[in-house]
Amino acid sequence: MLWQLAQMLWVGGLWLVHLGLQPVLGRIGLAPLLIDEIAGMFETVVVGFAAVCVIFQALVLVQANGLASLWRDFRGQVLLVALCACAMFVAVPIGWPDAQRWQVFSYLVLGFSGLVLIMQPVPGWSVRVREAHP
Repeated sequence: MLWQLAQMLWVGGLWLVHLGLQPVLGRIGLAPLLIDEIAGMFETVVVGFAAVCVIFQALVLVQANGLASLWRDFRGQVLLVALCACAMFVAVPIGWPDAQRWQVFSYLVLGFSGLVLIMQPVPGWSVRVREAHP
């Protein structure tokens, strides 16, 4: 249940900012630079929160399936991609301030890795189902 809650919060928050907040701010009639500034602040906060939730999900996966599941299990691999996307989102403006497209790319990689992760089963779920239905 913690896996699903963390996943809902970070994946939903990412897509809400990208698909909900930016278009709504445009419809209100704010200046485009103001919209970019507000969306940029929200994106930074949401990516930081996503990084915390991804780490939490990785810990849940390790607890359920062991440390090797981070690189052997598909869910672990997707979590590592999401964590790298979070790191790239933060590192690009520091090391390469003019590369805004790379930052957008890392944000979208993070969002799509979250969508791929939603399609995967919850860690330990198949074990519980087998125990419940012998």
